[in-house]
Amino acid sequence: MKKNVYEIVTDKIIEQLEKGVVPWRQPWVGGGAVNWKTQKPYRGINIFLLEPREYATFKQIQEAGGKVKKGEESHIVVFWKWLEKENEEIGEPEKIPYLRYYRVFEINKQAEGLESRRSAFDHDPIEKAEEVVRGYLNGPTYSYQSGRAYYQPARDHINVPPLKDYLDAAGYYSTLFHEMVHSTGHRSRLARPGVTRQEIAFGDEVYSKEELVAEMGAAMLCGVAGIDNETIQNSASYLQSWLRALKEDSRLIVQAAAQAQKAADYILGHKPETE
Repeated sequence: MKKNVYEIVTDKIIEQLEKGVVPWRQPWVGGGAVNWKTQKPYRGINIFLLEPREYATFKQIQEAGGKVKKGEESHIVVFWKWLEKENEEIGEPEKIPYLRYYRVFEINKQAEGLESRRSAFDHDPIEKAEEVVRGYLNGPTYSYQSGRAYYQPARDHINVPPLKDYLDAAGYYSTLFHEMVHSTGHRSRLARPGVTRQEIAFGDEVYSKEELVAEMGAAMLCGVAGIDNETIQNSASYLQSWLRALKEDSRLIVQAAAQAQKAADYILGHKPETE
């Protein structure tokens, strides 16, 4: 019997898993919050204080010929400064950490006259993949902000970095398809526990199984779009990391494939076969 695209993709992934695969990598660049002028990433607590965008001080913006938009509120960046103070007990100077902060503005939304310095790649959309995206009727809402890819069930909303942030277009579509498959688990669609449950901890069994479904479904949609050969190894690597969380039970791939096929069919508008 001739295999369908879902079965072919599942077999390829299992083959990669049996070989052992390289660690999965994030397919987009410019992951976190950076200083616009230096493009150096902010560290420590600043990672949690700032959205993953580009920031500059009021002075840096002015010196570059730009201006802060009227009424915009600044963001705080904190850092430790070491002060030297004489220690009278030992008769020697000692360094004391002193917490300081300065204020920054996001250059794309809060300022005018400046252009992003992030690396950008010029890709043409892949029409077959675009057809998959357009064919997802009554789907979630979308945004395309750099730095993070996620699906928010409460808002029924997907964000992925824009196409220009990826080294190749296939990476963009595999990321978008991954989040689209997550969205099929919404209570108004296929109602999977990994999406509908209120309290799920990162890495627990329900979360891990949902990640298997999302990546398997993304791989299947890449197969439909004809870009599976460019994404299959990354998918297998990502799946392997979640299989470890589930004690490397390879049967879970087959189970996830069944749910992933339902998700892919939902996105493609295929009606489920009568059992």
